[in-house]
Amino acid sequence: MAMRVVFPADYFQARQPDEAFSDQAAAFAAHGWGVSTFTFDGDRVFRPALVPGETVLYRGWMLDEAGYRAFVDAVGGSGARVLTPPEAYLAAHHLPRWAPLLADVTPETVCFTDLDALPGALAALGWDGFFVKDFVKSLKTGAGSRITRPDQIGELLARMAHFRGQIEGGVCVRRVEALDPASEVRFFVRAGRAFGAEGAAVPDLVRDVAGRIASPFFSVDIARRADGVQRVVEVGDGQVSDLVGWTPAQFLAVWAG
Repeated sequence: MAMRVVFPADYFQARQPDEAFSDQAAAFAAHGWGVSTFTFDGDRVFRPALVPGETVLYRGWMLDEAGYRAFVDAVGGSGARVLTPPEAYLAAHHLPRWAPLLADVTPETVCFTDLDALPGALAALGWDGFFVKDFVKSLKTGAGSRITRPDQIGELLARMAHFRGQIEGGVCVRRVEALDPASEVRFFVRAGRAFGAEGAAVPDLVRDVAGRIASPFFSVDIARRADGVQRVVEVGDGQVSDLVGWTPAQFLAVWAG
């Protein structure tokens, strides 16, 4: 299967990948992959052109559902195909898709699309703390995404809309658990097989999760709770997951063979 990786193009030099992905692009090229760029904000052209029949891995910024479907259409229009179809992308990218499948190994999660009723809905949960995200991301700036009272949700959503530009899909609240942030580790799963950075041992929890998500390529973040139990903190589409704790060379090992 001929593989090509596509990166977002640099704004000023369309044939060059965005600087944030230049090291990854160089690593893939050095290992014999075809490497192209795509101008998402421009003429929407692949440079160099895709080869009909090859399979495309995207590595770049997060795309919302409409944006990813449009990218898939552009790939198909060039005669190639994506490694990850839209439904598989959403299976790992949207929290409401994967959280129910991992309910026994991740903090309790409830998702809402009616945002006007949120204060009352949160009060009904009776939790001591809430970690708030839209369907994809939490808020990293300012006071962050954690609140302790339902009446704080309006202010948090306003900050999310301001800093994120949108609230994608709806809102998910996760019950706060005593997780050690220093213990958080990212793994990648390709074709059902889990990989750790630099060959690190893969915990049984990650191997279990690898078989539950209907995606050919995704990331899994786990952390240790205060009682020592490992918990799934996050799942994400592997194409748009940062290399947290990984080097480009280590990431290439996921694709060896």
